[in-house]
Amino acid sequence: MRTILISIAMAALSAGAVFAADAKAGEAVYEKSCKSCHGADGTPNPPIAKMMKVEMRDLKSPEVQSRSDADLKKVVTDGQGKMKPTASVTGGSVDNVVAFVRSLKK
Repeated sequence: MRTILISIAMAALSAGAVFAADAKAGEAVYEKSCKSCHGADGTPNPPIAKMMKVEMRDLKSPEVQSRSDADLKKVVTDGQGKMKPTASVTGGSVDNVVAFVRSLKK
């Protein structure tokens, strides 16, 4: 019985590693789908912010970085304020983009 429980625990740990978010893969998705508005390093694009008449947050800021992963995923998938949902970022790519945004932390 103990061997079975250990095997199950090891399988669960291995599965978690397989599904871990990949910041490098997220960077590629970010470059394609987010960079034009949020800048290569998470610094907002001033002309876009002005055109949309919004104040974009720097993705490196403590304000953004303190949000939960679930909150960041929701912004990507559902949008927020004038930001529309990013339809081209789905599934595991959302987790990867969040991992990349986390890597920007100041």
